[in-house]
Amino acid sequence: MTSQPGRGMLHLAAAVDLPGAYDAGSYLQLARLAEHGALDFVTLHDAFAAAGPESLAVLARLAPRTSRVGLVPTLTTTHTEPFRVQAAVATLDWVSRGRAGWRADVSAGDDEARLFGRRDAAALADLWHEAGEVVDVARRLWDSWEDDAAIRSAATGRSVDRAKLHHVDFEGRTFAVRGPSTVPRPPQGHPVVVIDATRPYAYEAAARHADVALVAGPDPARLAATRDGLRRRAAEHGRDPDALRVLAALRIDLGGGECAARPGHGGGPLPTQDGPLYRGGPVGLAEIITEWHRAGAADGFHLTPLDPRRDLERLVNATVPLLQHRALFRTFYPGSTLREHLGLARPANRFAALAGDPS
Repeated sequence: MTSQPGRGMLHLAAAVDLPGAYDAGSYLQLARLAEHGALDFVTLHDAFAAAGPESLAVLARLAPRTSRVGLVPTLTTTHTEPFRVQAAVATLDWVSRGRAGWRADVSAGDDEARLFGRRDAAALADLWHEAGEVVDVARRLWDSWEDDAAIRSAATGRSVDRAKLHHVDFEGRTFAVRGPSTVPRPPQGHPVVVIDATRPYAYEAAARHADVALVAGPDPARLAATRDGLRRRAAEHGRDPDALRVLAALRIDLGGGECAARPGHGGGPLPTQDGPLYRGGPVGLAEIITEWHRAGAADGFHLTPLDPRRDLERLVNATVPLLQHRALFRTFYPGSTLREHLGLARPANRFAALAGDPS
């Protein structure tokens, strides 16, 4: 099953990674800039062995000081209790009033395993299988509270309707979770799950579990093939492929200002060991985004600026207006939640649905 994303809304997201920055103000400036440009969401990378503040804590700090842009920290499922992962993401969704997502990742390094007193890292295939199970149990735990389970009645003294709390009784290969969650069902029902499908062994996890899959490709033809493959695989898992957004991952260096693309970049991004890289000006970037989106290569773009302060400003103030002028990108946020930005429905609660089924 395929569709042409170029006929629908273009989605844009950006990384706000700032190596060496520890003050919340620097990240807030970038998040507000992305919000000014009506970007769907911002991501902040994290890893156990990476120096810097915890991405979840940073974006939780930014949540009350932003109002529309989605907030997507990286959470590593390896060496982390699934119950704590889902509770942290649910809390971010409450603090941000429905703008939370999380980028699921794994830890394959022995050095990171030793941080937790573990001798050897597991195989990548096993780690990504576990990551998929973490996503699965997180969604079950988010559903373990029905939407109206919280009562908070001063008259009766009751705070929760226990008939609307549910055990999930999940058993995976490496963990078991009973539930229910300690956090009420998030405003979005299920906060958005982002997975980089180009990571080794992550493709299957993205097809089965992701709301947003990130893919890297040097040209629109290969990106389109990857997108169609992910959608087909999602359908084979019983999912609606139209509920999966596939974003092209692209590193950008807009240091050329309004100049044309640098030599070797005129035909588009060049492959590097860190993924496709575009060097040039904001106008050239707008041309690439327009061409690739209209060709059906992706539903949108996740852009990683080489110089976040410089490149994000040029993206928002130069590239985005061009895309808006071409009626490819929104001029305002039509809703308040990240799911609404992405055009994704709020999932029904599986336990409430079962309770209402007379069979």
